[in-house]
Amino acid sequence: MPRSFTRRALMALALLSLTAAAAPPENRFAPELARFAELDQATPPKPCGFLFTGSSSIRFWKTLDQDMAPYPVINRGFGGSQIADVTLYFDQVVTPYHPRAIFFYAGENDLWAAKKTPGEVTADFQAFMDLKDMRLGPVTVYFITLKPSKLRFTQLAEQAQVNDAVRAMAAKRPDLTVVDVVPTMLENGQPKDIFVADGLHMTPAGYELWTQVVRPVLEHEARTGAAC
Repeated sequence: MPRSFTRRALMALALLSLTAAAAPPENRFAPELARFAELDQATPPKPCGFLFTGSSSIRFWKTLDQDMAPYPVINRGFGGSQIADVTLYFDQVVTPYHPRAIFFYAGENDLWAAKKTPGEVTADFQAFMDLKDMRLGPVTVYFITLKPSKLRFTQLAEQAQVNDAVRAMAAKRPDLTVVDVVPTMLENGQPKDIFVADGLHMTPAGYELWTQVVRPVLEHEARTGAAC
């Protein structure tokens, strides 16, 4: 075999390897992101609404519109997401809506599925806030605390560390407020009976508790927050 052919073959194999290595990973959220795009095209949300984004606890809030009526809300939660995912797809799930405020819930999957430390989760949220600053300036973010659940109750201490770290962050930022849903979800130190069979996702009763905590915050923002 001629040496020139061998060299060309080796170079081609090397280039193929580099291309494969550089190929982006498969986007497992593509179907949900496509659904958001379809919804936006069919019924374009008006700017200056209240955006709810994050993981499945937001995604499965099916009564969000009626729970927050008459205030305009947009649900862009996507199941299984971690904080870094919301940051990665910020320009698909946040930026297009020019929100008046962002209600954010993510971090559970980071601790449980990705096995991240509370410090790593907090750093990821800081990265989200940094990008928010770049894209949206002083828009307020309301961080809904990581919730206690039956399935993940063993991680209550780690969740508390994340919640406390975000509180410390909020103490230094006028554009960040912590919305604490933990007390209303516990009874005698244990999660209330507000979960479906998987012990993680909430029943309508769970979302009723969230509404009792979140709605007054949204109403206050609507009355006193900076207009878009």
